[in-house]
Amino acid sequence: MSYRVAIVGATGLVGRTMLDVLAERRFPIGEVTLLASQRSAGTTIEWNGRSHRVEALTPAIAEAGFDLALFSAGSAVSKEYAPLFARHGTIVVDNSSAWRADPNVPLVVPEVNGHRALEHRGIIANPNCSTIQLAVALAPIERLFGIERVVVATYQSVSGAGAKGVAQLDAELSGIEPTVRISQHPLAHNAVFHPIAGDGWSEEERKVMSELRRIMERPDMAVVATCVRLPFYRSHAEAVWVECRTTVELDALVEAYRTAPGIELQTDDYPTPRTVSGTDAVWIGRVRRDPSNPCAVVLWIVADNVRKGAATNAVQIVELLVRHNALSSSQRLAGAIL
Repeated sequence: MSYRVAIVGATGLVGRTMLDVLAERRFPIGEVTLLASQRSAGTTIEWNGRSHRVEALTPAIAEAGFDLALFSAGSAVSKEYAPLFARHGTIVVDNSSAWRADPNVPLVVPEVNGHRALEHRGIIANPNCSTIQLAVALAPIERLFGIERVVVATYQSVSGAGAKGVAQLDAELSGIEPTVRISQHPLAHNAVFHPIAGDGWSEEERKVMSELRRIMERPDMAVVATCVRLPFYRSHAEAVWVECRTTVELDALVEAYRTAPGIELQTDDYPTPRTVSGTDAVWIGRVRRDPSNPCAVVLWIVADNVRKGAATNAVQIVELLVRHNALSSSQRLAGAIL
């Protein structure tokens, strides 16, 4: 069986990567429609041996009744168009933050809470890139020892802020004044924070904390995050301290990581943003016990934010639906959203 698929935001970095991942994983597409803003309409994208013309996203196109729509066009577009697609029988997997906090929309990392995808009402939310890799790494710890508290510092690439982040860093490294910015501070040769609100927290930090509790199905989990932007282009790294309910057996955790889906454990060296770029796994290294607390473990996590942190996770959600025959027309819940 093949499917009619729409890619919303097809000209962006994540949209193009979604197309790459769909091809690499041989997802059965019968027809693909590439959609973007009016400004990008008419662009030609080479994909799977053919030239595809990008069309402007309009309400009329949402009525076409696709089997699946992968969205990566920002929250405003998702808020407006995802319900339109869903009302006409299309299952939407949305990469923006628009639906992540909505209790009626599943927030899914397939390796952790994939069963939630089957509870959708037309829209499934793809989590924040930093949260995805953190949840994958923490799931084996939760199963083995139970988690009391997580303290995480993220070290995020500029591509996590989209084309503007890349453009600012490019300009600064070339010695010219950026025309677009994600930070009032220089990115090159520097470390900066995401925009900070009046209460001292950034939206990114709040996303990591709240989304992790939802994905892990642990509303009581204590989580604190500090999110930092560093001057490299691809992949996010995280330093994580985890306090557990019981004593951490390091050998058992290492063995769990060796066999867990979606995880690559590196013991002879450690993963870096540069070395994992272009891969789909969550890479873990420097797993060690906290010498001051037998119930605590420290680890280092790295993943490609554009692939596993966005495009690949979205495609994995769709593959899960296919395995459960939940993309067939008889299973779709047209009209269930809003």
